[in-house]
Amino acid sequence: MDWYELLSSKVTELGRRQVELDTGLSKTTLSQVLNEKYPGNIGNIEQKVLAAYANLTMTCPVLGLIPVKRCLNEQIKPFSHSNPQRVRLYRACQTCPHRSKQ
Repeated sequence: MDWYELLSSKVTELGRRQVELDTGLSKTTLSQVLNEKYPGNIGNIEQKVLAAYANLTMTCPVLGLIPVKRCLNEQIKPFSHSNPQRVRLYRACQTCPHRSKQ
C-alpha cells in the first residue's frame, strides 16, 4: 500500500478531522492532496502521512530508537538552553540526515 492509499483509507476509516489532527495537515491541504491538486512539496505530505500511520521508526543520535512522528515533532520544538536534552537534540537535528526539508 502506498502512502496515498494509506491516507485515503484513513480518511474513510477515521474521518477528515481526525486525519488532520494525526498528520498536522490543514483542512485545505488535506483537501488539495485528496483531490490531487496540492501545489506544494508532496514529499512533505508523504512524510507526515507515513509518520502518523505507518508505525515507522528511526534511530536518533540523542534519543535512540524512536517513532518517526516523534522525530518530526522534536525537530519543530524551539531551542531551550535551560534543558540539556533540548540542547543536544537541537545540535543533533541541525546535521541529521532525517531532518525534514520543510
